[in-house]
Amino acid sequence: MAYESRAPELLDAPDIAHVLKANRLVLARLMAVRLVIIVLLVAVPVVLSRVTESNSIFLTLPIVAGVFVFIGTVYRAIYGIRVTQCARVLRDYPLEFHPRVIKKRERRTQYGDVFEVKVTTRGQHGAPLMLAVNAAGRRRWPEGVEDGAWLAGDLPFGGVLVEPGSNAMLFLKPADWDKTARKREEAGPERTARAQRAKLNSRTTYAVMMRGRMSSTSP
Repeated sequence: MAYESRAPELLDAPDIAHVLKANRLVLARLMAVRLVIIVLLVAVPVVLSRVTESNSIFLTLPIVAGVFVFIGTVYRAIYGIRVTQCARVLRDYPLEFHPRVIKKRERRTQYGDVFEVKVTTRGQHGAPLMLAVNAAGRRRWPEGVEDGAWLAGDLPFGGVLVEPGSNAMLFLKPADWDKTARKREEAGPERTARAQRAKLNSRTTYAVMMRGRMSSTSP
């Protein structure tokens, strides 16, 4: 792939404003689709009931389904969408190109797909395993990330990966927060203060979506 063969210093970093705009648009479309589904599930049975003057229990089933879709949408919005959190990270950290991102495993949760990844850097070893979620709520892995991506953040604390082709964002946190505690303690006051400004200095506000055993291994 082209990104793998070119020197990082020769690559142009993505425009942060454009990246955030693209992800907010993806999020808006996702929420709009879910809203349309909810409205149809609730409105159609009501209209049919009035037109046919029927009180059949079967007409209430789509309404119940619509309520569950609404609850699931709220949960995903609260726990699984991290565009705002990524915006804070991109505000405080510059983007740096990493030539290889390895996806180890992934698992599906009600809040979104969680990926276990390792971000490698030329000449450095011991990169921590990270958990990643798509910031805009999409469930799929962004194609092309394995061939290089832009990283903003500080891996012992967390960060953001931006795929250069699609501008998809992945929010990152260490897979084992306690195991990386020593690296955070040794980070120094400047790095710690920056992580605090970006709100990366804790486990994630809603850590529930980051928990659990990875269930499937990628090829």
